[in-house]
Amino acid sequence: MPLSPSQIESAIRHLKTVDPIMNRLIERAGPFKLKLDRNRFGMLVRSILSQQISTKAARSIRLRLDELLKPNSLSAAAIMEKTDDELRAVGLSRQKVSYLKDLSARVLDERLRLERIGRLSDEEVIEELIQVRGIGRWTAQMFLIFSLGRLDVFPHDDLIVRSSIKELYSLDELPNKQQSHQIAMPWKPYSTIASWYCWRLLDVKNDPTLDASEYPV
Repeated sequence: MPLSPSQIESAIRHLKTVDPIMNRLIERAGPFKLKLDRNRFGMLVRSILSQQISTKAARSIRLRLDELLKPNSLSAAAIMEKTDDELRAVGLSRQKVSYLKDLSARVLDERLRLERIGRLSDEEVIEELIQVRGIGRWTAQMFLIFSLGRLDVFPHDDLIVRSSIKELYSLDELPNKQQSHQIAMPWKPYSTIASWYCWRLLDVKNDPTLDASEYPV
């Protein structure tokens, strides 16, 4: 379910109170905006597509994939109907084709039941998703944030989040896992909102007018 205005208000109030640095970032960055993706399968596909390539390249591949699947929409069944060569022709690596096929197969044979996954705890969701080839903890955390709207997810492995923490907290180098969690501890139970503001820092510096509703995928 989407984050309610009262949840967001409570989160912002908490973050401003417990962390003066986050308080200043929130004041600079403006209102919290996060658009949840209701298409859970599509969210996972986009996450796989975006691995280790630029956002622009991933979007280009996604558009070509959509075109390939027409007149069908993006679905597990539609992907399984295509050959590996057809999928590679839209720009997917052989490895990513295997990832999409494994995800699709698991959805179709119900080893992965995305329609029910929202009933699980955060860690249970992660454990379910990392069984899929090509989905690691970071991708599962993005799913928790951008599909399920979970409030207390801290993706400490995310490079932008780590880079923002380094800059915001005047660190000499990128923080490791222990340092990241130590800095983020006061953010609980609203780590998701604080992480979103870490992603937002880039736009605050470069172009604050950019749409920030779909970070970072």
